[in-house]
Amino acid sequence: MYLTTEKKEELFKNHGRLKSEKDTGSPESQIALFTYRIKHLTDHLKSNKKDHSTRLGLLKLVGKRRSLLNYLYKNDIERYRAIIADLGLRK
Repeated sequence: MYLTTEKKEELFKNHGRLKSEKDTGSPESQIALFTYRIKHLTDHLKSNKKDHSTRLGLLKLVGKRRSLLNYLYKNDIERYRAIIADLGLRK
């Protein structure tokens, strides 16, 4: 499996608000998890161009991440800017 429990805990610890592996619900930790999954699916689709079900899942993940980023943008612009800089995303 591409995403082990240790990798998830590391993502939540590095990008969560509380800096612990227990912080799984904050927008920052969810955005980090979605970004990791999006990168994995993008690499998969480079080698499997006709995998349309994976493409649909990828588009849904991108939409979920975008809505979380919009939420952060509306409520706390500093947290939004921090997560964008930390993950290397762009709008």
